[in-house]
Amino acid sequence: MSNQEVAILNVGGSTFTTWASTLRRFPESRLARMLNGNDHEFRLVNGQFFVDRDGTLFNYILDFLRTLQLSLPTDFSDYQRLQREADFYELHSLADLLSQENLLKPRPEILEVRFLLQETQAFFRVFGSCSNTIEALAGWVTMFTEQSLRQNWNNNPFPSQKLLTPLPLERPSHHDLVFQCGTDYSAGDQLVARYVSIKPDPRKLINGTNVLGLLVDTLLKEGFHLVSTRTVSTEEKVECYSFERMKRPEVLFLTANQSPESTGGAQMKLTPMHKQK
Repeated sequence: MSNQEVAILNVGGSTFTTWASTLRRFPESRLARMLNGNDHEFRLVNGQFFVDRDGTLFNYILDFLRTLQLSLPTDFSDYQRLQREADFYELHSLADLLSQENLLKPRPEILEVRFLLQETQAFFRVFGSCSNTIEALAGWVTMFTEQSLRQNWNNNPFPSQKLLTPLPLERPSHHDLVFQCGTDYSAGDQLVARYVSIKPDPRKLINGTNVLGLLVDTLLKEGFHLVSTRTVSTEEKVECYSFERMKRPEVLFLTANQSPESTGGAQMKLTPMHKQK
């Protein structure tokens, strides 16, 4: 069978269709030998190669052959079984990756929201163990400002879209984010109002409690769970909300100094996994 031909496999009752070149990604593997007719345990039945193995786990085997990348669901736990399948097909590079089980298992991601309410102003500081999450949150949160005279504000306390100006968020480090909302007076009679918007919600909110509620809802939708609430500072009454989610922060993929056929020079590396929405 040439590399340009389509190969059909029946693995434990599940049918898979792929290019022959994909199955020959590692020429020393049993799948490559199967196509060459050099492994008689795999039988050709009605135009399909029958393999008496686990079809569900073969999904990950085939995905690895296609991408040279090992990406597993967050709740995946059958590492030993998948490694046994990799050994059966003599995919030694995949078996080596699976031996690094501690790198593959999901790890808890911690995020902490500190909320301070002072008269007509509310202050937020978000800490995260994963800088990518804080970076994403900084892209969702927008702070706006509006300045108006005290008299005008009393007559019309609702913001005009044209008068709102975006403000940059404070980023003390890669792991935290600071913003605020509410009203306060600057020099003279200038009343400064700050609004916060959190995508995808289009509203611009000025009330700190409302912003906190929207922020919590956003984090819950992103898979976080509220694990604790506490008061950090008794004098200032800083409320602290701790969140946690299980996240697989990295995907293992295989690169080689030589071509994939020369697996002896293969090296294992890690690359960040971007969450797909």
